[in-house]
Amino acid sequence: MVMRSVDLRSDTVTRPTDAMREAMCNAEVDDDVLGYDPTARRLEEEMAKMMGKEAALFVPSGTMGNLISVMVHCDVRGSEVILGDNCHIHVYENGGISTIGGVHPKTVKNEEDGTMDLEAIEAAIRDPKGSTFYPSTRLICLENTHANSGGRCLSVEYTEKVGEIAKRHGVKLHIDGARLFNASIALGVPVHKLVKAADSVQVCLSKGLGAPVGSVIVGSQSFIEKAKTVRKTLGGGMRQIGVLCAAALVALQENLPKLQHDHKKAKLLAAVETNMIFMDMEDGSRLTAEKLRKNLEENGILLIRGNSSRIRIVIHHQITTSDVHYTLSCFQQAMLTMQEPSRT
Repeated sequence: MVMRSVDLRSDTVTRPTDAMREAMCNAEVDDDVLGYDPTARRLEEEMAKMMGKEAALFVPSGTMGNLISVMVHCDVRGSEVILGDNCHIHVYENGGISTIGGVHPKTVKNEEDGTMDLEAIEAAIRDPKGSTFYPSTRLICLENTHANSGGRCLSVEYTEKVGEIAKRHGVKLHIDGARLFNASIALGVPVHKLVKAADSVQVCLSKGLGAPVGSVIVGSQSFIEKAKTVRKTLGGGMRQIGVLCAAALVALQENLPKLQHDHKKAKLLAAVETNMIFMDMEDGSRLTAEKLRKNLEENGILLIRGNSSRIRIVIHHQITTSDVHYTLSCFQQAMLTMQEPSRT
């Protein structure tokens, strides 16, 4: 019988706190499609202010937020976006920018720290005015923190250099900031400085912040007006969304400061920058990712297997220090047991 449960699959598995549930129950609402939901407006205004941008828009998911942003910037079908070969938009968003947006992805190799080589980015840019033979580059996308690189943070200096390249060539810069607040806490830099060079940013509310649903995209007023139209086209116009936005406002107040504790807990398991840990099995080891995952699951520890040799661990605010120590002890026991030669 499993006596304990520790869910480390993702920071998306958090459940609404009592304060969130109360705020959702008492939320002042109206029809947001008509533009009148007061709680949604409060959240959008707060997020725009925090990001140093003119306006913001609540969307159902980070994937939709990224898709909307790409479609607004690349409003001519057949346009091209430059992005990392291991970034979330390219790997995990079902090819939406191509299948729905008609946007061609041109990938640049992501380095281990989540960056792309600056010279490689610039070399990948094609004439924004277009050509008979190839698509025109209209957008560059970055991801901060970079999930597939283990939650690594992109610095202000790096982002600004990419922004300079974008401006020099007349293209836009979008940041997939699903875990942007984690980067801000880890680097000790306000979020508005991390995204100053960006024309648009998508920030998830349902990851480290722990809200149950939603993301926000921010940018100029004209960008957001266009984004509203695209959101509607994609089926993302909703009515009394203040019920959801109320929980997000609580998350900003109560859970944002807790991110630093998530990072500290993650560091009890490994030397990492934020709240994400990737474990790679050594070649030739008796231990596979699936065997380890199953062994730990028997002890109530839930993980996600990335592939046959990789496991991902994500710490969130509902994981206690005691949970982390328990997880560590189970890992140590599993490693000892599963790597022992079998006896016949």
